[in-house]
Amino acid sequence: GGVFMNAGAYGSEMSEFLESVEWVDMKGEIHVSPVAELDLSYRHSRFVNHPGIVCSAVFSCPVGDVEQIKATISDLNARRREKQPLEYPSAGSAFKRPVGHFAGKLIEDSGLKGYSVGDAWVSEKHAGFIVNKGRASCAQVKELISHVIEKVRSDTGITLEPEIRFLDE
Repeated sequence: GGVFMNAGAYGSEMSEFLESVEWVDMKGEIHVSPVAELDLSYRHSRFVNHPGIVCSAVFSCPVGDVEQIKATISDLNARRREKQPLEYPSAGSAFKRPVGHFAGKLIEDSGLKGYSVGDAWVSEKHAGFIVNKGRASCAQVKELISHVIEKVRSDTGITLEPEIRFLDE
């Protein structure tokens, strides 16, 4: 999933460290593609438009001071714990970042923190996350995402784009 969407956080993306990917096309043929052939950009890869299943990936990690690397990892993990609703199941950040804006701020400004459809909730900790506070169904999550998109569009004129992908699409 991380390769599929070129996942990233805190100013970095997979594309910075990815060297190649082994994947299977819809005919069952195995391919190995270097990063240059993956059409990587913000939350996008070639797999968005050309289906395939990522089997493995090769990464190149920068060499550096071990203690500094550990400190950076510790800092990033602390920031996640502080700002993200890790106490509930979720699919991570629900919306892509609109150019010049932050999805969570737009959602919060639209008064949607804590808004729910069944057990699917807009997180009260970070409005960019949809959390499961019980037994949320896929239909509830989809309905909540649709409501958030429409409310933010109505309030701001900005159309949020989901980061979450649904397999039935």
